[in-house]
Amino acid sequence: MVLQLLESGEQVVVLDDLSTGIKDNLPAGSELVEGDVGDETLLSKLFQSHPFDAVIHFAGSVVVPESVAHPLEYYRNNTAAGRSLIAACVRHGVPNFLFSSTAAVYGSPPVVPVPEDTQADPVSPYGRSKLMTEWILKDAAVAHGLRYGILRYFNVAGADPKGRTGQSTPRATHLIKRACEVAAGRSEKLTIYGSDYPTPDGTGVRDYIHVSDLVDIHERVLGKLRSERVPLLLNCGYGRGYSVREVVCAVERAAGHKLAVDMAPRRPGDLAIVVAQTERLTKLLGWRPRHADLDVIVQTALAWEMRRQYAR
Repeated sequence: MVLQLLESGEQVVVLDDLSTGIKDNLPAGSELVEGDVGDETLLSKLFQSHPFDAVIHFAGSVVVPESVAHPLEYYRNNTAAGRSLIAACVRHGVPNFLFSSTAAVYGSPPVVPVPEDTQADPVSPYGRSKLMTEWILKDAAVAHGLRYGILRYFNVAGADPKGRTGQSTPRATHLIKRACEVAAGRSEKLTIYGSDYPTPDGTGVRDYIHVSDLVDIHERVLGKLRSERVPLLLNCGYGRGYSVREVVCAVERAAGHKLAVDMAPRRPGDLAIVVAQTERLTKLLGWRPRHADLDVIVQTALAWEMRRQYAR
């Protein structure tokens, strides 16, 4: 996101506690402030010293099973910290707010692909913590005129096609990232959690979206908020699901060899099928994906993983 904003001529300040972020991944031309997004004293100083016109809120905890084991941490880091950031925007007159939400707010939806007007019914603390932040944002918009874009991510994957950056988070849990670590020799084996789901091959099905396409959606939403000043709530996916086994096969094709795979029981909070309906996305933004191919997503992710291994 920072790379694309800089290329578009924006001035960018990044607030990150670096608990999962990697300082070396930030490009020249951006300013880094190290700290917690829920630190209200720090937020006040930051907003007083910079004339922001928009905040894009990516900070949050994202691992569903971890949220089941440690719910209070998720409500603090996602909901409480999100409320602090929204309040800072209201106090300092920042008009535009983009929020990284999640398909987990839908829970186990009655219709797949799931449209945005489906009743939210999250089944994990992660999903509930994100939904609560959506509510706070909507209420702040009514009371204070804050303009928002709520982007419900499905499964973000891949890496910058130009090789400039990619997912570097230690102890990452995302499937494609983990599979590429195994393919690159950074991990010994991949664990598949659950083989008895009601899906064609028994493994969970997810809608994977390339990170570069997701960034493009953010930039378009930001432009729409600035020009039309209307709130947006959008699914971010391709409307096509792939099973865990299909992802493993794609990584094996890209790597040219088989992966060592173990099977394990389902994890708490995981769902069988999560796929987006994307009609609103294409209609309101006129958006078309550039990387809507599982093999392309995997190839960029694996290229980044191999690059990281070589750099070591």
